[in-house]
Amino acid sequence: MAETMYTVSSSPHIRDNNSVQSIMRDVIIALLPATIAGIYYFKLSAFLVVLTAVIACVASEFVWCKVTKSPNTTKDLSAVVTGMLLAFNVPPTLPLWMIVVGSVFTMIVVKALFGGIGQNIVNPALAGRAFLLASYPVAMTTWTNPVDGVTGATPLAILKGAEATGATLPSIGQAFIGQIGGCIGETSALALLIGFAYLLYRRVITWHIPVVYIGTVFVLGMIMGRSPLGGLYEIMAGGLMLGAIFMATDYTTSPMTTRGQIVFALGCGILTSVIRQFGGYPEGVSYSILIMNLLVPLIDRKFKPRVFGTGEAK
Repeated sequence: MAETMYTVSSSPHIRDNNSVQSIMRDVIIALLPATIAGIYYFKLSAFLVVLTAVIACVASEFVWCKVTKSPNTTKDLSAVVTGMLLAFNVPPTLPLWMIVVGSVFTMIVVKALFGGIGQNIVNPALAGRAFLLASYPVAMTTWTNPVDGVTGATPLAILKGAEATGATLPSIGQAFIGQIGGCIGETSALALLIGFAYLLYRRVITWHIPVVYIGTVFVLGMIMGRSPLGGLYEIMAGGLMLGAIFMATDYTTSPMTTRGQIVFALGCGILTSVIRQFGGYPEGVSYSILIMNLLVPLIDRKFKPRVFGTGEAK
């Protein structure tokens, strides 16, 4: 009987057809419902902010690649995703030159200086938002109600001090479809959930981080009881769904294992609720994710995956 000769190549031995470009393309598609909702509610100003952020992020990465004589990475579409997410995290009334400054900071300081895609230690879009909030606090906290176009407080700001503002909370239905003040991409929970369903269908992300993160805030919201609807209002208003679905799930800045992701999401949920309840700032999503991003190496060290072929740990 003739012997069968096998050729064993070097690792990796498990492969699929996904690439950075295909994954980013799926994320862009998942972001389109929220983009359309933001432009529908906030009109031309939102469109210009999104367009400016995308162009500025792509241009920043292109210039960096030229200056450093490194391969052009703009074709992987990651800069487009970062630009869209940065725009989603700012008010529609933000001056365009500010979003350009934020885009350059995001792409050069947060991403490129750390080695580019896959090397950044925190989510670039959220770091860009934090930079803009620290640099231009008034512009970053001026909100427009999409129903009447009048400047006013966001639902979370009303929950933080409704007696002082005299404002009334929008209904849960308005919060669900997006008829509330806030950042461009965070107002419509419905649009974000459509994007979430698409990402799950395409297997770009798993359910663990978004569901545990949102569930933690829901439970703590029921316990704290800031609003008549408790945890339900806490998960509909603000940037929770945007952060949980599109930014806490970032491959580079989230844990590798399922158990680590659950711990990560629990931490994000607890920090978000604590900041919202006891902090001086109405929203806590951005800072909670950034803080937990810094703890990811420790989480990965604690929850190491089992090496193939070594058997169960004793």
